[in-house]
Amino acid sequence: MAEEQPKDCKRQRRGGAATATDGPIYFLGGIGAAVYFLQQSTTFWAGALAILKAFVWPAFLVYQAMHGLHM
Repeated sequence: MAEEQPKDCKRQRRGGAATATDGPIYFLGGIGAAVYFLQQSTTFWAGALAILKAFVWPAFLVYQAMHGLHM
């Protein structure tokens, strides 16, 4: 079992820890990506693929950034 921390002990998050504002920003980005990809789809299956792309758009972003930085 993990040890319980005293209630008066405050732990600080460091390095890449998510904050409370990250969730809504990520959600709005996902909605924007879904709208963008859905506007380009012409069939039902293209629309289904657009929804899947909206879930993984950060992966596309990171890939393109790394590719652009020649990593």
